[in-house]
Amino acid sequence: MERPAWAPPGIDISVPSVSRMYDFYLGGSHNFEVDREAARKAMEFVPGLPKVMQANRAFMRRAVRFAVQQGVTQFLDIGSGIPTFGNVHEVAQAASPDARVVYVDHDPVAVAHSEAVLAGDDRSAVVAADLRKPREILNSPEVGRLLDLDRPVALLLVSVLHFVEDADEPQQAVAELGEALAPGSLLIICHAGYEGIPLPQERVGGAVGVYRDIRNPLVMRTREEVQRFFDGYEMVEPGLVFMPDWRPDGPVDQEDPYAFSGFAGVGRKA
Repeated sequence: MERPAWAPPGIDISVPSVSRMYDFYLGGSHNFEVDREAARKAMEFVPGLPKVMQANRAFMRRAVRFAVQQGVTQFLDIGSGIPTFGNVHEVAQAASPDARVVYVDHDPVAVAHSEAVLAGDDRSAVVAADLRKPREILNSPEVGRLLDLDRPVALLLVSVLHFVEDADEPQQAVAELGEALAPGSLLIICHAGYEGIPLPQERVGGAVGVYRDIRNPLVMRTREEVQRFFDGYEMVEPGLVFMPDWRPDGPVDQEDPYAFSGFAGVGRKA
């Protein structure tokens, strides 16, 4: 297999990666045949997966603009993946030139590509770390350099918590990260769930199985389970809703039911 120049040395390009599959769904070019194969297999069960990814990217952009409107210009994006067009730093810096962004991912491809994209941008950085180890993130030199944790921060957990199994205590990780943030900080979450997907649960289970087979289990949670991540936060209107329903820019297009496959919400730390 030809190793492209952007693939960091030492990574196994024969194993599918969640962030490269996501990149493929969004029409990006930083993925290998092994990723495309796994993604196409998942799409055999849930053909609307690209639409789901587009909907959560659109929610992320609206939430970032909302944060800036609220005066929050510091962003910690965990599970950030491969930066594709309209990423957090682009949206945030377009809304406020002072915006500072720290991306966090444990996928070496995502980190290497982020470093390349962010070269020369002294207001953004990337950390190679795992959501399950909050202290490593909070104590990283990049967070220390770019973010003032005594001022409000927008913590983004967009399409990442559903890759953390209950045994790995995602709720504990989210709580620990939240404890380090100043009052007025925002928690921005987007999470997969069976509710809203226009397919029988058994069929969606086929796509979930594809992720399990590549050792990245996809954990579908109920609205109540996702809501628990916001314990201690005051929900911003309209609360925890399907992705297109969170502060849409215009009339919500009901035509594509796949866009409603997942919950999105923003909480404010008192």
